[in-house]
Amino acid sequence: MTLQNTTGARNSNRSDFLRGKRLLCLVALCAMSLSASVTSKAQDEETTRKLWDTAFINTGSRKPVPRKTARRSYRVTTPNVPTEGVIGDTVVGVTLWRLRRAAATDSGERLIVHEGENASEWLPERISAQTKLDQGDRLRIAVEAARTGYLYVVDREQYADGSLSEPFMIFPTTRTLSGNNQVTVGKMIELPAQDDRPPYFTVKRSRADQVAEVLSVLISPTPLEGIQITDKAQKLSEAQLSKWEKSWGARVGLLELEAGAGKPWSKEEKDAGSGAARVLKPDAPAPQAIYYQPNTKTGEPILVKVKLRYASSAKR
Repeated sequence: MTLQNTTGARNSNRSDFLRGKRLLCLVALCAMSLSASVTSKAQDEETTRKLWDTAFINTGSRKPVPRKTARRSYRVTTPNVPTEGVIGDTVVGVTLWRLRRAAATDSGERLIVHEGENASEWLPERISAQTKLDQGDRLRIAVEAARTGYLYVVDREQYADGSLSEPFMIFPTTRTLSGNNQVTVGKMIELPAQDDRPPYFTVKRSRADQVAEVLSVLISPTPLEGIQITDKAQKLSEAQLSKWEKSWGARVGLLELEAGAGKPWSKEEKDAGSGAARVLKPDAPAPQAIYYQPNTKTGEPILVKVKLRYASSAKR
């Protein structure tokens, strides 16, 4: 009887010890898992491209305090559109590139242009969203989204009286990226693509009173219904585009990167726009312009207008 009681006590103590040990192990595993999760999240935040950060906005009343990973400063060009209430994944980055012939002393990446049997090197340089374009200028457009979605670009001509031409969807088409218009964080869509022939748009008025090209850049969380991707630009109805603009394109603001105009195409930007599975990191060059919409919700389509203005006289 005594022997049985002593053995039972020993067994009970051993069981308590084992349970305590298992509990300590479980607590330790939970702590390690939580620590790993926090570390992983912190690492993701450090390595994930972010377009929107109010610390980079120069309102004139205070200087921005940029982070070490991405030194940049933006000025607000639309003071009537507040920067408060903007969700980070609802903004759109756009960079306009004007090409010029490359010189041996130039820094930056070159774009190889094939003209007949000859090939020449051209240097893409950033221009401001307000830059006036001359007849014959060669232009490239880069679009960057802050979330996953599908990109659509509609072009219209604007005339001196304010009227607009019929809208044509110039992207996606099967001629560029084989029609793949999906965007993700850090991915850059270039129009035209680097392997298109030619890999640039030529600025040319269709008539004497044309003053601008108006691009409607639309990012939708899902593919748009009724859009068939072919090898040609698709004509849209005025009613369809007007509906999109009213639903998704109201009250758009613009930030312009300070000291960005004139900078050459970088290797990071070239690689990210090459169609390969490469994305821009936080310390890669930032978009020249960021378009934003206060109070737009995550998951809603975003539509912004990019105006390409013509100079008052044609280039001679």
